Amino acid sequence: MSDHKNRSRASLQPLNFRTLALSVCGLGFLRPAPGTWGSVPPVAIVAVFVWLGVSTWLLVDVALVLFVAASIACVVFGAYAEKRFGRKDAAEVVADETAGVCVPVIVAVLVLSDTPDRYVGLAGAFVLFRLFDIAKPWPMRRLEQLPAGWGVLVDDLVAGIYAALFIMVFASLWFGAYS
Repeated sequence: MSDHKNRSRASLQPLNFRTLALSVCGLGFLRPAPGTWGSVPPVAIVAVFVWLGVSTWLLVDVALVLFVAASIACVVFGAYAEKRFGRKDAAEVVADETAGVCVPVIVAVLVLSDTPDRYVGLAGAFVLFRLFDIAKPWPMRRLEQLPAGWGVLVDDLVAGIYAALFIMVFASLWFGAYS
């Protein structure tokens, strides 16, 4: 049996556009927990935009651009990633985490309107997404069997959906209705 995907580290070479896109500018090469590093950019970028006071729709647009770019990287470069890193879902490939965490980030921005609430929602999006991504509840393990980049991406999108549902339920219970 091969090493656990987080124990061994692939070489940075060749450092090309595909490698940078899949590793989210190299974050996938950081240890420990490269998936956690890959989940940080959407949360951090949207948090900065919340701090700047931009509109809800610009926040959603920013998260959607990150979601689409990361999803495209996974799907288009999925076969390359398997060849480059020698396994189906290599730890260095974190574009799937970047795409997946965008789902609860978008929901948090949409259902929470006050700045402090949005920060709590973004933190919740990050933590809940990582918990679901690590635990891989049904049907996430089965989705990993999809071909190439789809198998890498779709399980993380489901983790994002689970986290988003928790945020929606929490916001509904805590605030009585969405703010």
